[in-house]
Amino acid sequence: MAIKIKRNEAGNCITFEGSSNPVYWNSCLSGEVDSVDNTLINVVNDVITAQSGVKQYEFFRIPFNNFIDAEGSSFIDAQSCSDYITQEANVLGSIGEQIATSTDVFNFYLDSKDNTVIMSTGDYFPVNTIQASLHSDNTMRINSVIGVKTYYSNINLSNVSINSAITTGTDNEKIDYINSLFQSTGASTGSAPLVTSSLSINIVEGDTLNYELTADFGVGYEWDLSSVSGVVNVEGNARKIIGGSSLISGVYNIPVKVINYNGEDSKTIVLTVDVPDFSNSKSVQFQQNDYLNASATEVNNVFGRSSNGSGQAWSISTYFKAGTHNNSVQTIMFAGGNNATSNPSVLLYWEGNHAGRQNVSIRHGSAYNYIEKSTPIGSVSNNGQWNHILVTFDGGTTGNSSTPLSQYYSRFKIFLNGVEQSTINSHQAFGNASAFNIQVFRVGRWGTGTSYLRDSCKLDELSFWNSDQSSNISEIYNNGAPFDLNSLINVPNHWWRMGDEDTFPILSDSIGNTNLTMNNMTVADIVTDTP
Repeated sequence: MAIKIKRNEAGNCITFEGSSNPVYWNSCLSGEVDSVDNTLINVVNDVITAQSGVKQYEFFRIPFNNFIDAEGSSFIDAQSCSDYITQEANVLGSIGEQIATSTDVFNFYLDSKDNTVIMSTGDYFPVNTIQASLHSDNTMRINSVIGVKTYYSNINLSNVSINSAITTGTDNEKIDYINSLFQSTGASTGSAPLVTSSLSINIVEGDTLNYELTADFGVGYEWDLSSVSGVVNVEGNARKIIGGSSLISGVYNIPVKVINYNGEDSKTIVLTVDVPDFSNSKSVQFQQNDYLNASATEVNNVFGRSSNGSGQAWSISTYFKAGTHNNSVQTIMFAGGNNATSNPSVLLYWEGNHAGRQNVSIRHGSAYNYIEKSTPIGSVSNNGQWNHILVTFDGGTTGNSSTPLSQYYSRFKIFLNGVEQSTINSHQAFGNASAFNIQVFRVGRWGTGTSYLRDSCKLDELSFWNSDQSSNISEIYNNGAPFDLNSLINVPNHWWRMGDEDTFPILSDSIGNTNLTMNNMTVADIVTDTP
């Protein structure tokens, strides 16, 4: 069946009788000969193409002899068919007024240069060449500024939008508003724009902004986005801004100006980017030879000391879940000299299932001179439970044969799950009176030796302070619920989330600058088992 190209009686639309395609307004379409086969016709929707930037076809690669003109005549070739379609679809000004129906929808906007009025029908006019008027039946007409030409009549004002926003107010106010877009000489009673949308925006760090400004009588919209990196204006909708997922927490001011020919309204949008709610969903597991290491430079500011009793206190906090291996010394954390045997160090370890001990110990000193405190036997078992560990040191003396050992032991405290432990105490050669120079920092491995954490031991939320935090145990333990340590009055010097917000193989220091590197491990060792 042939497709007849025919205009409607009013002369403002083109139809393709014999096809399922809808009726098209004037100036919507143009024909073209297919670039590959010159016997085929394409019909382009020019309006949608201009809006999207991508060519939109209403017919694609149709043989030209499938079309006939309004009189039923065939075309001699594809070019004549294409030319006829373009001519019949773009006859504005050559016919009488185009009469709208009560349901026809009209949207008006300016081009990017603000010098051309574009209609959703596909028609366009230079600014200051057309004007809107209110007819006695309360419908709108669009007339030429010079002469008495009427382009459109019988337009239902309830169906009229500017920049996709339905016009508001009385009929006369709507006409004034529309004329403020059409021409610079709108009625003196026209209304200046008024911003009506909220001036406050709240998003969470990492989220994407999606904000659309609304304004009565708004025509033009000018945004100053210089202070909000990554925030952009939506193409085709000057009222809308999106983006901003890279913005850090803080408050940002976004100036905006709404304009029409009767005035302007300048506002400042206040964008607040909040820190995301705390979430703990990851931990790190250790198998046979797994460990973490990092530069010891900053860690030395925590665990190093210039001399015996120099007052350089520290604290260690972490969540620990025991594995099943029987090794007697499984290192949780080591910070010490290059020679792990003779140089003094801070060593936190789990005793494993060796002799049924299953407890944690803190050793301060070298293999030959140390003070050591251990939690009770069986206090940290491999029962599948997480335990919070806090170890503190008050910075006092830790070695001198003339001083009672009890004083050295008293420098250290161990808390399990918020409770200070009665400890098993031991020593070698009355402790260690040396300066501490931290040159090696490891998690899950002792010094340069072995003594690894094994068989799925897990660590989470490891943090260090260069101060004694024993008085703050209740806040740090928080009833066993990990939380944002930045919220503490005494913020730690270093904090590793152990998988959360990390990218394998680096475990980021959330507060300091000492990132940990995963060794002999895979991304699968960042697990979803958490306290």
